[in-house]
Amino acid sequence: MTARLADIAAQAGVSEATVSRVLNGKPGVAAATRQSVLAALDVLGYERPVRLNRRSEGLVGLITPELENPIFPALAQVVVQALTRQGYTPVLATQTPGGSTEDELTEMLVDRGVSGIIYVSGLHADTTADTGRYERLRGQGVPFVLVDGFSPSIAAPFISPDDRAAARLAVTHLVSLGHTRIGLALGPVRFVPVQRKIEGFLRTMKELVGPGAAEAGHDLVQHSLYTLEGGQAAASALLDRGCTAVICASDMMALGAVRAVRERGLDVPSDVSVVGFDDSPLIAFTDPPLTTVRKPVHAMGQAAVNTLLEEMGGTPAPQSEFVFMPELVVRGSTASSPGVRPRP
Repeated sequence: MTARLADIAAQAGVSEATVSRVLNGKPGVAAATRQSVLAALDVLGYERPVRLNRRSEGLVGLITPELENPIFPALAQVVVQALTRQGYTPVLATQTPGGSTEDELTEMLVDRGVSGIIYVSGLHADTTADTGRYERLRGQGVPFVLVDGFSPSIAAPFISPDDRAAARLAVTHLVSLGHTRIGLALGPVRFVPVQRKIEGFLRTMKELVGPGAAEAGHDLVQHSLYTLEGGQAAASALLDRGCTAVICASDMMALGAVRAVRERGLDVPSDVSVVGFDDSPLIAFTDPPLTTVRKPVHAMGQAAVNTLLEEMGGTPAPQSEFVFMPELVVRGSTASSPGVRPRP
């Protein structure tokens, strides 16, 4: 027991006496300190004493796309932790090809009496989808928040990264390295984040490279799937069009782009530069470490939870889009264009 107290105290950064007070359910411990001790218990794999188990404030649904792309589990973890700290029990529902649809998952969650739902990259991001499903959900009295995607016809709060700015950051970085033949690999054009990235890409190409580059830019936009194989196929097509750099709409696509470059006997970044998007966990340890545009996952996840809690508490957030600024993270997959000196 003494050894366990010492381990927990060291992990939580508190005294053993404080750990003992928390484990025995005694008063006089700040809420933040108590939470740190409980988190230390979980990290170290110790079971919480039964007396510490709190009654749930209610269920909250989180509907995400597939979990193969590591950015979705990363966002889910932020949301789950934030909900748990507020006493709610998260219910993760994941769409899979051939599995349950978003509507089926929504019905399942509503049937279980969830207090609210957070949708990540759902049908609200698809410009061809019927948005009436969300109005019907609101008519059932279920609060919800929509992440990654925007539709002016849906009366709900939206949480989004600035996709236009993301494209601008990537293009500006590559142009500074002397690249002018830059390709953009992303998903199907019907999705709002895709359309916004294209807008940012073409506008920045026109500003920094010239009007001709913007006109040619339409030929340098390649649509594919948000997978490693999709990125490989898109990058291969862009390389055929003479691109010396490829911007990808996800880190998974970027890894596929690296594979496409190497299949041709070329090197990343000496021959072709590659930029990803998301800054997924472990992406800094790829070969080469990937230059990427970091999606503000923690801020977005926390904002989604806070906004939903306000909705559930009877003080709805305004029907608007909360936009979060991404950040360029330069690593080893980008370099000067072959034979060109970088701009200052």
